Amino acid sequence: MATGVALLACVLVIAASIGTVTIPIHVVLEAVLDGSDAGLAHVVWSVRLPRVAMSALVGACLGASGAATQAVFRNPLADPYLLGAGSGAGLGAIVGFELSGELPADLAAAGAVSPGSIVPLCAFAGGLGAVLLTAALARARARRTESLVLAGVVVGNMLAAITTFLLLREGERLRAVITWTLGNLALASWRQVGELAPYVVVSLLALMLVARPLDALQLGDETAETLGVRVVAIRRITLAAATLATSASIAYVGVIGFVGLVAPHVARRLIAPTHRALLPASALFGALLLVLADLGARTIVRPAELPVGIVLTLVGGPFVLLVLRSR
Repeated sequence: MATGVALLACVLVIAASIGTVTIPIHVVLEAVLDGSDAGLAHVVWSVRLPRVAMSALVGACLGASGAATQAVFRNPLADPYLLGAGSGAGLGAIVGFELSGELPADLAAAGAVSPGSIVPLCAFAGGLGAVLLTAALARARARRTESLVLAGVVVGNMLAAITTFLLLREGERLRAVITWTLGNLALASWRQVGELAPYVVVSLLALMLVARPLDALQLGDETAETLGVRVVAIRRITLAAATLATSASIAYVGVIGFVGLVAPHVARRLIAPTHRALLPASALFGALLLVLADLGARTIVRPAELPVGIVLTLVGGPFVLLVLRSR
């Protein structure tokens, strides 16, 4: 873990130095250490560092949420997005933007959620509802991998259709909103990082509190109950915490997929499988993955940018196929 944290710190510094204009690493370090507000240091502190910090925060959310969701369903393909949480939270966020009137006419403020906003709450309600609906549909097939994924696809497509209908009403704002739904980290600010942080802390603390019961769940429901685990309560707490983390992330930066699926698999190969170790490791690898993906999104077609969701789909899609083939 210490090596991973050191690697993440190095990647964060490198990511902050690379952009339309490459900034020397020593300038990045000076901006971090003394908060200089002059010249390039101002660009680093006000523009690039908030972006890489938001990338790491959201990646940690999605990585830990993916590991927790896989534990609940005892299914390596179960992440909040494949279970419909992404589509549900995206729909909820769009509804929240509409109700609050926060959605602007241009991309420059898209996703800039104001303090006290109802958007994260709407995103959470939509994400949790989608996960519960997916679980209910899959329960009839004993939650096998195929039925769970199929149920998630059905729910996700249904909610995506509703979202598309709402987006078509946006008219001239459609392009900005679609860009946001594909994942948009370009507009991150320290204010947004501070607003998202409480959701992240609450969610990750809740997941760590149920880490040991999640280990027991891997032995089966009956065995877990004989060990004193309240299976239904643990499932509800875990899904609520994972969905809160995922939905809050979506409310601020849009839909970013595959992190919650890839990061836990990497963590399992390198870290002990107990969830007290797996959850923070998944958060760490999720942060690394999203920071690197955002770096790729900024540099592949520089000086233009790709939505980070496109980069992650190019990486995550083949990864899912490999997992399915190995099973």
